[in-house]
Amino acid sequence: MTLAGRGDVLAHRVWRHPSAVLLAVQLLGVLVFPFMDESPVGRAALSLFALVALLLAVRAVRATPALAWVSVGLGMPVVLLTIWEAIDPGNGAVVFWSSALHAVFYAYTSVALIRYMFLDRVITVDELWATAATFTVVAWAFAYAFVAVQVVWPGSFTAAVDPAAPRTWFELLFLSFTNLTSVGLSDITPVMPHARSWVMIEQVVGLMYVALVISRVVGLTISRQRA
Repeated sequence: MTLAGRGDVLAHRVWRHPSAVLLAVQLLGVLVFPFMDESPVGRAALSLFALVALLLAVRAVRATPALAWVSVGLGMPVVLLTIWEAIDPGNGAVVFWSSALHAVFYAYTSVALIRYMFLDRVITVDELWATAATFTVVAWAFAYAFVAVQVVWPGSFTAAVDPAAPRTWFELLFLSFTNLTSVGLSDITPVMPHARSWVMIEQVVGLMYVALVISRVVGLTISRQRA
């Protein structure tokens, strides 16, 4: 087989697992975001990266039994608002609606992936990737929700460095990951009631995810090995 043929086979195998591709892109984003979070060029690159992740999320949902038209219907206004936000980052209304719709979109994506995992009695390779990808999708959804909360209630979150400044999206993503995993390592702190409410909701979601989703995947994997 030629090198080009092997590349086509590899690309086909990778594309058969959209959850793995989504997970890889999101984890890559976590590493790349610190280089893109401050300057106007960085914000534009961040928005472009978010659009790529958005398209991959739509692809992942289309591979599940969820209604694809719902994800596309949510994704199109999110794409437009993402571009608008990159052009006018100081527009509070645009930032709010972009963040709120992002949160709804990623929440729907996570529900679709969980539904996909719960439909089967046999754990496949793609479902294992979906287990990890769903966790990161939930973290992104709450990060966008935190941004929306911060727009409506300024000063909702504080930090050790420049406490009065609005927190960046990457800082709130860091809070989301540390809160969802219950490691408690974040220096970002919710200080207003609505911010604390959303943080508590995410804590419950993280606990339920481990209790219901992870435990089910582990149980089915063990049952398959015994069978």
